[in-house]
Amino acid sequence: MNNQTKKINLITQLNWKPWLFLTPALTLLTIFLFIPILMVFYLSFTDGNIIQISWIGLKNYRKLLIDPDFSQIIFNTIYFSIFTIIPSLIIPLFLAILLNQNLPLKGFFRTAYFLPSITSLVAMGLGFRWLFQNNGTINQILLKLNFYPINWLNSTFWAMPVLILFSTWRQIGFNLVVFLAGLQIIPQNRYEAAELDGANFWAKIWYINLPALKPTLIFATITTTIFTLKSFEQVYIMTGGGPSNSTNILAFYIYELAFRQFNFGYASATTTILLLVALILVSLQLFTTKDNE
Repeated sequence: MNNQTKKINLITQLNWKPWLFLTPALTLLTIFLFIPILMVFYLSFTDGNIIQISWIGLKNYRKLLIDPDFSQIIFNTIYFSIFTIIPSLIIPLFLAILLNQNLPLKGFFRTAYFLPSITSLVAMGLGFRWLFQNNGTINQILLKLNFYPINWLNSTFWAMPVLILFSTWRQIGFNLVVFLAGLQIIPQNRYEAAELDGANFWAKIWYINLPALKPTLIFATITTTIFTLKSFEQVYIMTGGGPSNSTNILAFYIYELAFRQFNFGYASATTTILLLVALILVSLQLFTTKDNE
């Protein structure tokens, strides 16, 4: 009787009400997130063509190791990610420190820098493509300055820098808000004590802002990396992965495999690799934040 009583008491003590409220959200997540992830993982071990699906084991993953196209995609993705992530962190950090001062029109500038992050990627991509066309505004400016025009989006050298410029401009606003939020919680008396010790502007940044913003920097780095790895719209709108595959990055490559070549198995294997990279980065953020706490 005592054991039965303990079990009954344990059941009555369980708080089921939060789970009742979470049920709709968990149901949607299961249908639209967890089940698709499991399906992608399953399809990565099949040939996954549009006619029939047959189990082929690890053949897709072995093919990834020797596929020259995949090697080029990985190189493009690393190149694109490094030169997008670094300025997407440094520029908004410096802007946030400036806009955290008592400057005129700082509210206007905060809004102006944030607007690109909430504007449609399609609209901005079309605008950038128009700017960098052969007869676009950028080449018109070069001609007025007595420089030769550049075939920006059809050049294997210049197309990727244009994509990087666009992606960096897009992400600056979000990181600016994140860094401003981190700066707002730094006690003002730290700056006052530093001024009494004779610290200049750069000393305050190095000894006060950067140490206090360490958790914020970790969060911004991880989120910016994830946003960059899943970049798709700008490639689709501006270059289509060309010229000569020079701007084809991982997210766009997955789209091509799945919806142009209908090779769902190989596309699923590539997606699984991308998902694993994202999970590693999220785990890194969680462990680092836990250590800081």
